[in-house]
Amino acid sequence: MVNIIEEIKEQLVNSIGNSISAAVEKGDLPCKFDGEIAIEKPREKAHGDFSSNVAMQFARLAKKSPRDVANIIIENFNFDGTYIASAEIAGPGFLNFRLKDEWLYDALKLIEEKGEAYGKQNIGGGKKVMIEFVSANPTGPMHMGNARGGALGDSLAAVLDYCGYDVTREFYLNDAGAQIEKLGKSLEARYVQLIKDEDAMEFPEDGYHGGDIKEHMKAFIEIHGEKYIDVDSEERRKVFAQYALEKNFAKIKADLGAYKINYDVWFPETDLYKSGEVEETIEILKNSGYTYESDGALWLKSTDLGLDKDDVLVRNNGIPTYFLVDIAYHRNKFVKRGFDKVINIWGADHHGHVERMKAAMKAIGVDPNGLDVILMQLVRLMKEGKPVKMSKRTGEMINLADLLEDIGIDAARFFFNLRQADSHFDFDLDLAVEQSNDNPVFYVQYAHARICSILARLEEEGTSLKKTADVNLSLLKEEEEKELIKMLAKYPEELALAAKAYDPTRLTRYSVDLASAFHTFYNACRVKGVEEDLMNARLILVSMVKLILSSALNLLGVTAPERM
Repeated sequence: MVNIIEEIKEQLVNSIGNSISAAVEKGDLPCKFDGEIAIEKPREKAHGDFSSNVAMQFARLAKKSPRDVANIIIENFNFDGTYIASAEIAGPGFLNFRLKDEWLYDALKLIEEKGEAYGKQNIGGGKKVMIEFVSANPTGPMHMGNARGGALGDSLAAVLDYCGYDVTREFYLNDAGAQIEKLGKSLEARYVQLIKDEDAMEFPEDGYHGGDIKEHMKAFIEIHGEKYIDVDSEERRKVFAQYALEKNFAKIKADLGAYKINYDVWFPETDLYKSGEVEETIEILKNSGYTYESDGALWLKSTDLGLDKDDVLVRNNGIPTYFLVDIAYHRNKFVKRGFDKVINIWGADHHGHVERMKAAMKAIGVDPNGLDVILMQLVRLMKEGKPVKMSKRTGEMINLADLLEDIGIDAARFFFNLRQADSHFDFDLDLAVEQSNDNPVFYVQYAHARICSILARLEEEGTSLKKTADVNLSLLKEEEEKELIKMLAKYPEELALAAKAYDPTRLTRYSVDLASAFHTFYNACRVKGVEEDLMNARLILVSMVKLILSSALNLLGVTAPERM
C-alpha cells in the first residue's frame, strides 16, 4: 500500500457496490448501478470525511427518489473490515461517511514503514519522458523567464521521477540560425569599434546591445589583439560567434548548476544538421503529401492539418526556417530516441507555436498527443511595492545570477513554484528575504528546523524516538493532532496530482499547509513536559512531519535546514 487515502476510497466504492448488490438481492433495488461511484472530500468538516453522490446518479434508473436510494444503501451497508465508522444522508441525497480514528494511526505506521520512500509511486510505469526547459538563447545572460522555467521544469522532473517515470532533463542549445548570425554581426561591430572608434562600424539596429557583447570583445582583444581587423567579415563573424557561444554556454551551465539544475542532455541544434536529420525531415514531409513549393520556397500545408494558414519550411534562399529545424528536433525526440512523452516549457509568447508543432507531428507520423507544452507567463519583480526594471550591476534586466546573489537559491526556487505556470506572477523581492511567517519559504523551513530542535533537545536529555509498535498512538486524540496526521496522509495524493497535472506548485502549497498544521499543533499541544506515553506518541508525529517536509522541499530543490 502506498496511499492510505486511496485505500479508503476503494473501501468506500466496494462497500457501496456491495450494499447495492445486497439491496438488489433483497428486491429493494431493481438493478445494479453500472456507473462510476465517485468519492469526494466534503468542503465542510461537518459533513464528514468523504461523500458520494451515487444515490442521485442512480435515482432515475432505480425509479426512486435520491434520498430513498440513499436510505436503502445505508440500510444494506456493512462496515466490517473497513475504516468506515458511519454513514448518513445529507441534502437531496448525498451520502456522507465518517471514519474510525484507526486510519490515522495506520497512516503513521505506513509512513514509518516507507520512510524516505513515503509517497513514492509508480504512476508512470517507467514511461520515457523528456522535459525540455529553459533552453535560453545563448546570445546573452539568462533572464527572469528562464529563472521561473528552471524552477518549474526541474521540480516537475523530480516529481515525475518520484512517481515512476523515466525522466530526462534536456537543454536545447540554439547554436545555429538567424540569432547566431545576429550575434556575430553584433560582436564584429563592437570589435571594430573597440580597436578603431565608435564611428568605424555602425552597430546593427537589431543587434544585441547588452554590455556582455562589448565585454566579450574586450576579452577577445586581450587574447588575439587586432589579428582579425582585416579578416573577411563573414569569417571573423563566425570566429567571434563561436568564441562568445563557448563563453555563454559555460556561463549558462554554471548559473544553472548554482541553481541546482543538472541536465542529463545538452542538445546542440547544429547536431541536427551534422547528422542529416534536417534533410531527412524535409524528405519525410515531402513524402507525407503535406508540402508544396511556391515562389521558390517549401511550404507545409498547415491548413490541411487544421490550422488557419500554411507555414514556410525552407525559404526561397534554401535556408531552413526555425520551424523546420524544430520539427526535426522533435522527430529526434520521438523517433530517434524513443520518448513516450515530450514536455516542453515555453514562454507564453510561444502559444501560437503549440498547435503548429502538434500539426507538424501529425505530418511526420508522430502522435501529437505525445507532445505536451506548458506555457509560462511573465514574472514581474517587485521591491518596496514597485516594479524593478534594472539590475544594479549590469544596467540591464535582472538575470538569474543577480537574483541568486540577492535572495538565494531556496527563495528563488520556492517562490517560482508558488504559482502555476499559466498565471502571471509578481515576485516580491522584499518578502523573499524577510525572516517572518509571511515569507512562505522561511515559514516552511522554520517548521523543519523547529522539529529538528525538539528532537535534538530531547535526545540530549535521554529521550529517543521509539517505533510505532512500541507507542500508544491512540493517545493522539486532539483535533490539532488529527489534522496534522491527515495532512501527512495526503502527501502521496498531492504527489500523484502534481504528476498528472504537470504542476509542481502543488508541493509548495502543500508544504505551506503542512507547516501551518504543524505550527497550529505546536501551539496547542506540548511535546515536552507531558505524560511519557503521550510525549512518545507526539515525538513520532513530529518526526514524520520532519520527514515529509524534507521530502517535499527536496523535490522542489530547496534545503531543509536543521537550524535557523
